[in-house]
Amino acid sequence: MSSKAENTDLIRQACSDPDAFAQLYLLHYNDVFHYCIRRLFDRHSAEDVTSTVFFKVMHNLGSFDGKVTDFRNWLLQIATNAVNDHLRNSKRRADVIQKVVKNTCTESNSVIPSNDKLLEKKVLLKRALLSLKPKYQTIITLRFFENMKLTEIAACLEKNPSIVRSLLSRATAKLRKKLNVATRNEGAIL
Repeated sequence: MSSKAENTDLIRQACSDPDAFAQLYLLHYNDVFHYCIRRLFDRHSAEDVTSTVFFKVMHNLGSFDGKVTDFRNWLLQIATNAVNDHLRNSKRRADVIQKVVKNTCTESNSVIPSNDKLLEKKVLLKRALLSLKPKYQTIITLRFFENMKLTEIAACLEKNPSIVRSLLSRATAKLRKKLNVATRNEGAIL
């Protein structure tokens, strides 16, 4: 039996068999978790959102009618909505930005010998990315961190590839502008 056929059967079985769902969860957990952490820059929030994603998958798996090749896109679409819901609250978004700065400083001091320039650039990039609207964060994360093609992003977001191309262009321009302003203003982004 081919890998795609096995995965298709696993998806079908997971609708009613908890063991099959556990296998599906183990197969896709890392993809979803890494996507969430790249959007949120916080391990605990990413774990919470990943749990939410798989809870939604468990309850909506019967409605998935695509091919096994579409399953990852479907998962990332659910993850995108869950991350956006998580960030929607502006207070939570401000808290995320503060945690990112704190975590980046702590993480960099413990992993890399003090390289203040690198640390500053990392903080600026994270702040700039988090200051973008969620739709732009999503596009940038899917394209540059998940290495998805425009057609895959379009399928994930249920948008036309030309719209995705346009959104990506706008998102990178806005990110570049925020980074330029932040660099000129000694790190002030918002």
